[in-house]
Amino acid sequence: MSTETKITAEKFMVSASPHIRCDESISKIMWTVNAALAPAALFSIYNFGMPALMNMVLCIVAAMATEYLILKWQNKAMVVNDGSAFLTGLLLAMNIPATLPWYMPIVGSIFAIGVAKHTMGGLGFNIFNPALIGRAFILASWPIAMTTWPISKDMIASLDGVTSATPLGILKQQGYQKLVETFGDKGTMYHDLFLGTRPGSMGETSALLLILGGIFLIYKGYIKWQVPVFMIGTVGILTAIFGGDPFLHMMSGGLILGAFYMATDMVTIPITIKGQIIFAVGAGALTVLIRLQGGYPEGVCYAILLMNCVTPLIDRLVRPVKYGARR
Repeated sequence: MSTETKITAEKFMVSASPHIRCDESISKIMWTVNAALAPAALFSIYNFGMPALMNMVLCIVAAMATEYLILKWQNKAMVVNDGSAFLTGLLLAMNIPATLPWYMPIVGSIFAIGVAKHTMGGLGFNIFNPALIGRAFILASWPIAMTTWPISKDMIASLDGVTSATPLGILKQQGYQKLVETFGDKGTMYHDLFLGTRPGSMGETSALLLILGGIFLIYKGYIKWQVPVFMIGTVGILTAIFGGDPFLHMMSGGLILGAFYMATDMVTIPITIKGQIIFAVGAGALTVLIRLQGGYPEGVCYAILLMNCVTPLIDRLVRPVKYGARR
């Protein structure tokens, strides 16, 4: 057989699937997301000090330990180092106050991994985002502790005490003018919201660093830009329509953290781009509804969880029609 004939034959050689391969893996994706979150996490430790570091470590260790014990009990291969449990613990830590008592982060992490993840079948089978389920469980169990927010060290000199309401909390309870007065003026308020020098959870740190981490994930192809853009944009547009400050709402609370790092969870989000846009718009609309009309000043957590419920319906709605068939 000539060299030319051999090369031609190799081009048409059929092998077993998969036919398209890449060097990506679950472990690589998870650790990349952890790395993208790292700058904002480190900034929150700088902002809130050792309590933030302590709770972050507790959440991560408890999540990984729970994962290890469940997998060992099930006699499954040890995959604790795939980064998913670490990410769940880190995201949960970013969704709680830095000063939360030590046992609450542990309980929240155990619930997130043990109930929200493994009762559904483990990695890839969970219906809801585990970190948000853990946060919702802690909030329902200890509402006062979960709504007592530490002040960043840059604000302690200008405010009495070491705790304060979040910007959305002040807005809900005392109005927009009082919120502006708390920061001094609108310019200072937007500056502090963007950089993260304000009371709130550890994930309400630097919007700048969270966005940069999110852009990195978009560049890597791990998340789609449509989800954060449509979710954040929906919040801004609807807030403006109903007479609120769109820039305040887009930079406040856990919106940026949720839009880039939790609404984009590949397990709990619709498969198609069209479905993901519907999901993002729905999550943004629910966030505005809860913030403006609900009893809670923040609504990102429940908005994403509610949209997780309808993900299968969205997938069915936007499912491509077979060739020659009718929808």
